[in-house]
Amino acid sequence: MPENILSIRGLKKIYHDLDGETLAIDNLNIDIKEKEIISFVGPSGCGKSTFLGILAGLEDKSEGKVLFNGRKKIGYMLQSDSLMPWRTVLENALIGLEIINQKTDENIKKVHELLDKYGLHDFKDKYPTSLSGGMRQRVALIRTLATNPDILLLDEPYSALDYQTRLALSNDLYKIIKSEGKTVLIITHDVAEALSLSDRVVVLTKRPCQVKKIYNVNLTNSGLPTENRKAPEFNTYYDMIWRDLDVHL
Repeated sequence: MPENILSIRGLKKIYHDLDGETLAIDNLNIDIKEKEIISFVGPSGCGKSTFLGILAGLEDKSEGKVLFNGRKKIGYMLQSDSLMPWRTVLENALIGLEIINQKTDENIKKVHELLDKYGLHDFKDKYPTSLSGGMRQRVALIRTLATNPDILLLDEPYSALDYQTRLALSNDLYKIIKSEGKTVLIITHDVAEALSLSDRVVVLTKRPCQVKKIYNVNLTNSGLPTENRKAPEFNTYYDMIWRDLDVHL
């Protein structure tokens, strides 16, 4: 059994403003295993992005513990690709390394290899305006991978893309994650996307955010996400998770 790379105990987040305080996360507990892909789904505004922000160190927690197994490096990919239009694809992919002052010859070579490996070889010297939405997201993922993080945090990375592009990129994302051997936490509103990509799906409650239920995803002939959607168990999982979400239209 893989060991835990991250353990979260009694996590709480309270926001304070002129009207008082808002409890966003309350007593959230979960263990994350090394090299697993785990998705978090929950009602809009339940605190999913706040949760990732705390893990990334961008927000302070109010109470609780976030325990990493050893010294772990975090990579955080936001909903927007945030590519700089005046920089080439290669220059955009190198930004993270520049920020952490690790733009070495070895790391630059690694970025070139990632761009070549994931179909962007012919676009290295082009600018973001010449890329499709899917290609832009691939550049953003490579930029995140360039710093060699142990844990990837993905906050609805494909929410702005059309359905067909999302399907194709879910396969790309899965292959990249598995090839690079990363532990990945994904926030998504798309239950089918969560199921097709993940080893586990965590259903979160409405605010204040807590873990409601965790599904271990076991699909027949588990493979690429587009194939996983065809598994006989897929719709059963989908229906159970949708009911747990308790979303009222």
